[in-house]
Amino acid sequence: MNRRNFIQQAGLGVGALMGASVPIVGNAVPLERLLEPGVDVAIKKRMADIALNAARSRGATYTDVRIGRYLQQFLFTREKQVQTITNAESYGVGIRVIANGTWGFSATSDVTPDGIAKCAETAVAIAKANSKIQNEPVQLAPQKGVGEVTWKTPLTKNAFEIPVQQKVDLLMKVNNAALDNGAAFVTSNLFFINEQKYFASTDGSYIDQDVHRIWPTFTVTAVDRAAGKFKTRDALSSPMGMGYEYLDGLASEKIPGPNGLVGYRNSYDMVEDATLAAKQAKEKMTAKSVEAGKYDLVLDPNHLGLTIHESVGHPLELDRVLGYEANYAGTSFATLDKWQSKNFKYGSPIVNIVADKTQVGSLGAVGYDDEGVPAKEWNLIKDGILVNYQAIRDQVAIIGEKESHGCCYADNWDSVQFQRMPNVSLKPSAEKRSVQDMIKGVDKGIYIIGRGSFSIDQQRYNFQFGGQLFYEIKNGQIVGMLDDVAYQANTLEFWNSCAQLCDKDDYRTFGSFFDGKGQPSQVSAVSHGSPTTRFNGVNVINTRRKI
Repeated sequence: MNRRNFIQQAGLGVGALMGASVPIVGNAVPLERLLEPGVDVAIKKRMADIALNAARSRGATYTDVRIGRYLQQFLFTREKQVQTITNAESYGVGIRVIANGTWGFSATSDVTPDGIAKCAETAVAIAKANSKIQNEPVQLAPQKGVGEVTWKTPLTKNAFEIPVQQKVDLLMKVNNAALDNGAAFVTSNLFFINEQKYFASTDGSYIDQDVHRIWPTFTVTAVDRAAGKFKTRDALSSPMGMGYEYLDGLASEKIPGPNGLVGYRNSYDMVEDATLAAKQAKEKMTAKSVEAGKYDLVLDPNHLGLTIHESVGHPLELDRVLGYEANYAGTSFATLDKWQSKNFKYGSPIVNIVADKTQVGSLGAVGYDDEGVPAKEWNLIKDGILVNYQAIRDQVAIIGEKESHGCCYADNWDSVQFQRMPNVSLKPSAEKRSVQDMIKGVDKGIYIIGRGSFSIDQQRYNFQFGGQLFYEIKNGQIVGMLDDVAYQANTLEFWNSCAQLCDKDDYRTFGSFFDGKGQPSQVSAVSHGSPTTRFNGVNVINTRRKI
């Protein structure tokens, strides 16, 4: 079968990435279905009013309605072949109510007037049943209705409108570039998501949002058959809240680094990165194995974003702090008493970490969250001190606040919305400082790029992180590549060792496209921005097994 015929016949396929589970939402549909316009906003408003009125008539004191159309397109390739092309759509209504001081939720794919009304009545019945075992009524922070508003991800190229053939041609160029430069194997992938979400509530909000996300990625593998060794290098891309313009290279800002290393901002050259990845995967096979010990670490944003995610983002989710949430690696060490002390040193004085849902191009960027709260930015850690958490409307009273942070999210219309991580980012230095400037000040260190394996304990405290590329620093200069590197620390020790930050010209984002939480499990997408950052005296181990 030739490539063109495979593409035509694989349009309804649903597959997995490299054998791992990929969250497919909805049903497989023909490609043309993804290009059809969504439901007219006036019709969605009438549908929402049916639900609001039905719930009120059954005794609900608060109701919100989410009418969602969720589109996905995933492409998977390996070497010279297209493995899978997935097109999926999910459409329906989720209705959440408060009755007798208790939450109730129901969802339906029957979007007829009768189906919506019945769904609302079911949500109220569930709330009333739940109220029999509810000890305290829900305390919902007030939220002024915003009327009829719209918000859309700023983009110039809708990824779903780009022909599939063009996308496959790009992935074949990526694979060929890797193979031509020494890779033995290569997989490449494109992920596109569009959330068409309509929110209405008894507060008086009717919010229509059109959210787009994109993630290009690959893995190249170099093999030394004589030695029986192989090494891999993953893409240095970041998932983004953008359209296909992320891949056209027109707005690309290349961030130079030592030894020709580069990062990307605003757009991404996937072919160039694959070319470099193949060469670096080969170089890793002859890299010196690291000697365990204490090192100053210079961490690239593409690496540090994951450390931020695990050691700051998750432990400052208020439901984990309170013990309400423990799925996906537990609760949190950052308990309320630490925040209440007003002087809990989470990090060194130069550590300023903000939560936000507003950063243009980020995965978490929206106009309003799934409770109708306008997106905003707020401090989590200021001058090294823990100052706040991430909280939604039924949580903020616990920390003495009267307004939600606007970080509520559901991954589909049939999922109940709950607290999810917003973008959590480390602010850059106000002082002018490049990566080269930072490395000049390091006597014994390691420069780490890209994400690798990691582990963190059930309190989000003790952890270990690897990476993609490791370079030894001696007396202010990079002297060669290292291998078998991972660093160990606890969250407080690590962030209090933060010694230096690059400036805004080096600031970039990392992203998690499928961040899991909850039970039943949901996924969300979130970005973490940072500059290249130095941490002093961190414990490094050698990960090579001794036999």
